[in-house]
Amino acid sequence: MKKYAYIGALGFLAVITTEFGIIGILPQIADHYHISIDKAGYLLSAFALIIALTGPFMTLLASGFDRKKVMLTAIAIFLVTAIVSSLSPPFWLLLTVRILPAFLQPVYIATALSVAILKGGKKNENELMSIVFSGVAIAMVTTVPFATYIASLYSWTYSFTIQAIVSIIALLAIYFAIPPLPIKEKKSYGSQMKILTKPIFMVSTAMNFFMVSAWFSTYSYFAEYLNKAKNMDSTMVSYMLFVFGIIGVIANWVAGKMLNRNITFTTAFFLSGTLIIPLLLYFSDGNMFATVCTIALWGFLYSPSFLNASTYMISSAPEALEFANSLATSFGNLGVTLGTTIGGWIIVSKGIEFSSWLTMAFGFLAFLMIALRQFLEKRGTTNQITAVQCTQQ
Repeated sequence: MKKYAYIGALGFLAVITTEFGIIGILPQIADHYHISIDKAGYLLSAFALIIALTGPFMTLLASGFDRKKVMLTAIAIFLVTAIVSSLSPPFWLLLTVRILPAFLQPVYIATALSVAILKGGKKNENELMSIVFSGVAIAMVTTVPFATYIASLYSWTYSFTIQAIVSIIALLAIYFAIPPLPIKEKKSYGSQMKILTKPIFMVSTAMNFFMVSAWFSTYSYFAEYLNKAKNMDSTMVSYMLFVFGIIGVIANWVAGKMLNRNITFTTAFFLSGTLIIPLLLYFSDGNMFATVCTIALWGFLYSPSFLNASTYMISSAPEALEFANSLATSFGNLGVTLGTTIGGWIIVSKGIEFSSWLTMAFGFLAFLMIALRQFLEKRGTTNQITAVQCTQQ
């Protein structure tokens, strides 16, 4: 049944609206609090850092609880955060309440994926995961640009009101549509943590980290980049986010189908954007048509990144799906932190136009990790064949 995957996607929509809805209003927040854009970026990087540091541990701790209650608790905290943020609190309080839901974000994602697969069937695993992760792309085409547009018309605080509304809808859907799902047999912490000893899994984790770092070194400052480098106003930026998101919805559907055929090729195909997009952004210069086309391609190649990263990592550790996915979320968000932090530093010290080249550097490192995993897998296969031949002799 795909119903549970779609409910998981709705909750993911609330999660992503809260985490990334901030991107389109960072310049307004910086102006309101009289701080630099890189300091406003802490609202994104601190959120991601908490996920990176606590995600796997929180997921392990929550692994013994009823999955429905876990999902409800996570979304409820996102709702509280949105409500407090909409009241325009002091910056320190805004930063504090932004951090709170980060503790349960990877727990929600891992739980939503496990519920979708549990109820939908293992054979459709990648397709069901793509449905859940479509919440990311849908947020990019609906709530994130809409919240940015509303903020451009009225005030940045209205963006958080939109986030609160989405969280309420997700909360109601989970409460009424998902039955209680108590854990019948809890896996031991040790059995799940064994995947940390697998070189192929750790290399896959590094690929995830570098790939997300690559994308977010520029995407975190999407509004600032288009404002300064491409001379777009806030309303135009909201339109670009809309274009970005529409293409992203299609990209997630395409990626889901491609992953069922070849996980490594699909991951590398979409990762190629980290090398292509910086060049296109540079050569598009002041040409509006070329810039819009580049943003559309950017949305297509970027949007399935979290789906690709999770699938790529889980494929190397299928025996511990939830823990592997929590690590994918954590290291992905560590990549968000690194990309946002270094990207902000580049913008302040060198200029906004240099941030996209950082994307290319991190993208190259991610490709190296894919090549290293291919090498390790081939060596492992060769060793197995040799061992079998020796046994037969």
